[in-house]
Amino acid sequence: MMRSSYKKEDVTLLLKDITGLVEPLPTEAREAFIQQGVHYCEMLPLEYQPSPKYLAEYENALSMNAVKTAEAVVSVSEKIYCEKSGSIVLVSLARAGTPVGVLIKRCLEMKYHINVYHYTISIIRGVGIDRNAMKYILERHSAESVQFVDGWTGKGAILKTLKKELDSYSGVSQKLAVLADPANITDLCGTTDDFLIPSSILNSTVSGLISRTFLRKDIIGENDFHGAAYYGELSENDRTYEFIDTVMSKITPEMSAKNSDDDSCLSFSGMDEVKKIADDFGISDINLIKPSIGEATRVLLRRVPWKLLISDSLTNISCVSHLLRLAEEKGVAVEKYPMKRYKACGIIKELSSADA
Repeated sequence: MMRSSYKKEDVTLLLKDITGLVEPLPTEAREAFIQQGVHYCEMLPLEYQPSPKYLAEYENALSMNAVKTAEAVVSVSEKIYCEKSGSIVLVSLARAGTPVGVLIKRCLEMKYHINVYHYTISIIRGVGIDRNAMKYILERHSAESVQFVDGWTGKGAILKTLKKELDSYSGVSQKLAVLADPANITDLCGTTDDFLIPSSILNSTVSGLISRTFLRKDIIGENDFHGAAYYGELSENDRTYEFIDTVMSKITPEMSAKNSDDDSCLSFSGMDEVKKIADDFGISDINLIKPSIGEATRVLLRRVPWKLLISDSLTNISCVSHLLRLAEEKGVAVEKYPMKRYKACGIIKELSSADA
């Protein structure tokens, strides 16, 4: 079974441990391969080691947004409970969905005195879901009990992949539960506000010390789960349970979802904004555009960024201060841009053949 720093009672990781089998690549080398057509799931990135100043940004985000994160957890947990009439089996998407799944599991069990199962499995954009993991789950639980969970929505690519894959699984809901849905594509959300979820700021050190998921035929066999590596060497920097315990400390059994001031009534979707960004900046490949605070953070941590867009209507920049810190560290241009659904958007640099 996959090693991690998660407690066994919190989640079962349906992943193959590939620790030591794959050499992580520096960002620039990996980006060149990706833009030459190698799928990102066939490589592992070197983990960004946060500077003391960047870690201070995480700590500030956790202090600032623990309550809002807790409110989003309660809200989406209530929606899941109302959606499922029987048992609940949470299936979080590795890896950003896993700490969120732990929070939802604990919240459901606290508020409703039920036993909730929680698994983590891999789904890869452009490749699909881990069918061996799905087989494992559906041999043990009813299709109707399954609820997929992720951290947030960007432009909706993973939900599109999920819906396509779940056409093969009768009875399994194609809805995705998230804390934040700025793309406005799921009703199972804590909020449609593009707020700063503290766990989005870090990589493995807030996600059980596991890598992003991996799939390559020479490592992953026909009957294997998709793979991930365990970064045990980072255990001294592990913040996974600091995040989980801090958010849970803000949740009580009596706590109910607050009335939302979300902007879900807006007539346009996140994808509409993404298409406008593509037009305005002359970007032909929409996969290079990563909207939302969470996705912009991933661009700055794991890809070669070209530009960071910040909503021109944002009056309080504290929710994007970690992005500004990363942009400064990496020498990335920052530009204000009119966005309604998103507070930030990362744009990946398009590498020329000379760059590659």
